[in-house]
Amino acid sequence: QVQLVESGGGLVQAGGSLRLSCAASGRTFSNIAMGWFRQAPGKEREFVARIRWSDSSTYYADSVKGRFTIFRDNAKNTVYLQMNSLKPEDTAVYYCAATYSDTTTPNDVHYWGQGTQVTVSS
Repeated sequence: QVQLVESGGGLVQAGGSLRLSCAASGRTFSNIAMGWFRQAPGKEREFVARIRWSDSSTYYADSVKGRFTIFRDNAKNTVYLQMNSLKPEDTAVYYCAATYSDTTTPNDVHYWGQGTQVTVSS
């Protein structure tokens, strides 16, 4: 089992920045990938970004590429999502995710955090 605890959501104006954190505990992480998905009201959950624990390689959705950065702190078993140049369309509940593959499909995610709200005002 892997437990994921998120923090860092909130309200920000368009153009602003937020940093989300996801602290992981439980099983070892050498073969795991961690990432973020988001779900806006009335929309399906979608992939945002992920990082492999083994080599720190990253992958981003086109919609956030160049604005968001995912990185990790090994000592704290924590993954971060730095979100810059935020837009109103980034408003959603953001979920931390852990998986044993490179999936970008929500149905293939093995573990979820509880979610944290990000609201970007125009």
